[in-house]
Amino acid sequence: MTSEPVLRPSAEQQYAGELAALAAVDDRPRPPRWRLSPQAVVRYVLGGTLSDGTEIVPKYVGDRRIVEVAVATLATDRALLLVGVPGTAKSWLSEHLAAAISGDSTLIVQGTAGTSEEAVRYGWNYARLIAEGPSEAALVPGPVLRAMRTGAVARVEELTRMPAEVQDSLITVLSEKALPVPELNLHVQAVPGFTVIGTANDRDRGVNQMSSALARRFNTVVLPPPASEDDEVEIVSTRAAQLGRALELPAAPPALDEVRRVVRVFRELRNGSTVDGRTQLKKPSGSLSTAEAISVVTSGMSLAAHFGDGNIGADELAAGLLGAVVKDRVSDTAAWQEYLEAVVKERPEWRDLYRACHDLDTSGYA
Repeated sequence: MTSEPVLRPSAEQQYAGELAALAAVDDRPRPPRWRLSPQAVVRYVLGGTLSDGTEIVPKYVGDRRIVEVAVATLATDRALLLVGVPGTAKSWLSEHLAAAISGDSTLIVQGTAGTSEEAVRYGWNYARLIAEGPSEAALVPGPVLRAMRTGAVARVEELTRMPAEVQDSLITVLSEKALPVPELNLHVQAVPGFTVIGTANDRDRGVNQMSSALARRFNTVVLPPPASEDDEVEIVSTRAAQLGRALELPAAPPALDEVRRVVRVFRELRNGSTVDGRTQLKKPSGSLSTAEAISVVTSGMSLAAHFGDGNIGADELAAGLLGAVVKDRVSDTAAWQEYLEAVVKERPEWRDLYRACHDLDTSGYA
């Protein structure tokens, strides 16, 4: 029986060849139950060429020291908290660290306002519970409990979106490396290799502040936005091309010039000034993150593939830019129109983008 292709393979599936090649040449000491040494994990994340000629593609573009500190933290008994504004690749880095360390990036608790304590700890098979009473057979372990039993990495995404009392259910796990199950008079102790990677940001609405007791149990690593325009262009073009291949879009990879235009629009609006510092701009209410820039370019590729000539241009970018920038129909529309008239219109090489965006505005799209 052949398995169907999946829309988004996990990191350990998509990069299985790279992980196997790294493991084959990795002769450094490995912490208990780690698939790779810390040095090999960093190489997997940042990319490079192995001694056998295998190319490891970069998964994260940024400061090497940040990745080294994150990996070194996971080699201790401390949990890791990745913090940054939206779109700084916190979840992406978390997934790849888990894949490289334990070969399984799927032990995930997704934090939302509705996440319950059972999602973090354990639940019950209520049919068996009613029929047989409390038993280990009726216990349904959550991702954290499964990671504790197997010595793997558990990921807690958007930690600060969970209610405070649910967040604090992690305190015993992180401090004692154990999880009590009072219904069974059971005390589950974590085996070596177990750790937790959490992600959090403080820019979104509906954030619940972490308690100081929980925060003390994490080593925090801050992921900054891409330092330069070139770095952000590289990230956006690489990820958009990967997504285009995964979605089998019959479009050419995005031209760097078009990607650079999207990135520059985002960076200028994010910073509240043009790249040369001569014009001050109103900042929109949204984050205008790198992840959103990737989405704009990918949407443009889809438009070009299905309703154009296969090459992404100003017409394909305009709708995505407008949708990304204008979240609040009053304040953001004013900021966007000011940017169009004061900046885009004045750049001769951007006249096609001005016309495409202006046509959308005047057609009532906004």
